[in-house]
Amino acid sequence: MESGASILLVDDDDVFRTRLARAFSDRRLDVRTASNYDEAVASATEDSPQLAVVDLKMSGRSGLGLVRALHELDPTTRIVVLTGYGSIATAVDAVKLGAVNYLPKPADAEEILAALWGGERASGTDQLRAPSLARAEWEHIQRVLADCGGNISEAARRLGIHRRSLQLKLHKDRRVGSGG
Repeated sequence: MESGASILLVDDDDVFRTRLARAFSDRRLDVRTASNYDEAVASATEDSPQLAVVDLKMSGRSGLGLVRALHELDPTTRIVVLTGYGSIATAVDAVKLGAVNYLPKPADAEEILAALWGGERASGTDQLRAPSLARAEWEHIQRVLADCGGNISEAARRLGIHRRSLQLKLHKDRRVGSGG
């Protein structure tokens, strides 16, 4: 990792943003912060960052729109999207728009830097253990199922799959959700 590299941290959670900014600063990065889309675009327009960390869900415009704007301003900016509400579809969208990676919250500075630099931890010795695609899919199904109050038929309709297929997937993938 390049000491003094500029990083733009965009998150509307003040406590999280401040904590993460301090962690990046401790790693000798030139940290700039923004709490929303407009602040982030203004900062990047003034001086394009080498790295950016963007929260997916912020008040106002979405993080995906910000990924697009940052990538259009400077295609060399390495962008990671963070979210507490991940899905496979938004992960794919983020990468298509220019993000180099997508991480679930909570993520610490080491995980984020590893994601920004292609899987190598900032120390260069360990590999990032990102959640598997199966795990991400299982979490998405669980959120949709919870939103439907446990109604399998409604969840299957929202997911666009047959009810029986969802039942089989839930039965088969129970081990994924339990960490296996």
